[in-house]
Amino acid sequence: MKHEQPDTKQHILDTGEAIILGKGFAAVGLTEILTAAGVPKGSFYHYFKSKEQFGKELFEQYFSNYLTQLDALFLDDSRSAQARLMAYWDGWLSTQGNCRCEEQCLVVKLSAEVSDLSEPIRDTIKSGTGRVVARLAKLVEAGLADGSLPAALDPEHTAATLYQLWLGASLLTKIRRDDSALHTALTATRTMLNVKD
Repeated sequence: MKHEQPDTKQHILDTGEAIILGKGFAAVGLTEILTAAGVPKGSFYHYFKSKEQFGKELFEQYFSNYLTQLDALFLDDSRSAQARLMAYWDGWLSTQGNCRCEEQCLVVKLSAEVSDLSEPIRDTIKSGTGRVVARLAKLVEAGLADGSLPAALDPEHTAATLYQLWLGASLLTKIRRDDSALHTALTATRTMLNVKD
């Protein structure tokens, strides 16, 4: 006997995300998502007018959750800004380096694929990654203020450079199926941020 989910829309999003992280956006049909969720097709169209809208909302949810996690880490001023930045990159290394789909970054997994398929989804990804970089830039500013980061760093440039470095390293990790690119990114990050052992 099937039990009604308390939040069917959320259940569809969560089920879809898990499947899409494993297979990609285009390769997964609505029937697969709805069957796995135990939800009739009509319910999907009650919440989403199309698969494209579903994808847009999937990324909106992803970035909302991701930014909440970033804020918890970045706003904890019990450690220096440099230590908080390095905790972020260390966390990235541990989740992206293990190549397990359920822990992968949705941006790394899908951005190249869906950016060519849907302008609304591309805009959502662009906006979300922009907010991540803005949070990183604010933390670099905090590091300049607390003296934990080199004074010569430009916050916006540093944040954008590091984020691009780690996204690229994550893609190479998927291609190579090893985490050597992430370790290279970590070394470059430690040098840029003047991290001493």
